Amino acid sequence: MLIPAEQMNSTLKAILSSEGFKEPAAERIAHIFTSSSMDGYHSHGINRFAEFVKNCRKGVIDPGADVSLRSSFGHVERWDGQGGAGPLNAWKSMNRAVELAKKHVLGCVALSNTNHWMRGGSYGWQAAASGCIAICFTNTMPNMPPWGGQTPTTGNNPIVIALPRSQGHIVIDMSLSQFSYGKLHQHKLNGTSLPFPGGYDHEGDLTTDPTAIIASKRILQTGYWKGSGLSLMIDLLAATLSGGKTTAEIGTYDAETNLSQVFICIDPSKLYANEAYNQLVNSVLDFYRSALPEKEGQPIYFPGERTAGRRAISAKIGIEVKEPIWEGIRALRK
Repeated sequence: MLIPAEQMNSTLKAILSSEGFKEPAAERIAHIFTSSSMDGYHSHGINRFAEFVKNCRKGVIDPGADVSLRSSFGHVERWDGQGGAGPLNAWKSMNRAVELAKKHVLGCVALSNTNHWMRGGSYGWQAAASGCIAICFTNTMPNMPPWGGQTPTTGNNPIVIALPRSQGHIVIDMSLSQFSYGKLHQHKLNGTSLPFPGGYDHEGDLTTDPTAIIASKRILQTGYWKGSGLSLMIDLLAATLSGGKTTAEIGTYDAETNLSQVFICIDPSKLYANEAYNQLVNSVLDFYRSALPEKEGQPIYFPGERTAGRRAISAKIGIEVKEPIWEGIRALRK
């Protein structure tokens, strides 16, 4: 199905309003889910919306909660998500980090007691649209074994890095597993195999079968031992900076909740004249794309380049959605 972005946004907003979200919050959350889907990230967009609503109904997410300032240390602040909606808490935290960066060059908001932020890249694009460099990351429930282990004691803790650029922002959004669980479920829904091995089956063999990986809970780390070590460090940074829960503590709950997240922003206009900044960034991209391609005529993309292209197509023809997903969402309306 092709659903116009305006129709998707209004449908999601109406459902959120019926679940107890007030007007500004319902509009913002609906926009985040819709824009993620426009960009082609259905696994953390429209495909996750029904789960989000069910978590509201189960009490995992409090529609009436709002972030609150716990402590301030100049350009570093600690905020409490109070169990509210993860996408809304993340958007507000990034917005505050941008405000701090505009004032101090660098701003950092460390957030505790929040819920899944859905697509982390949303907040990288948010910062870049405000002219800021951004680094943000989150811990998760234990869902990935450490390198050399068989049982999950680390999270596939996502990290986002974004740089603003007048000709198109550069945004990388990656979990520390080769494929996120959302992507595995999307391949399972589509009945397709992974393009590369993404984890192990119950026999301990690497596989491209998403169903086997989901069943074994043994997803493959990004960069093998390197991704495993980076996952540990992100968990430590997120928990210590926010004063929130660790992956181990999150694993004691019935649902993935009380996450710890960090949003760091830098205002490059305080460090560079605009022309000098763009010249530097563009020179790096030019060198990056000067590599001899694997296949003749094959372009070399920078992170975020194809995302912008998918967004433009979705705005023109609509957002492609699996019919059972859309019908399931429409059935959520009270």
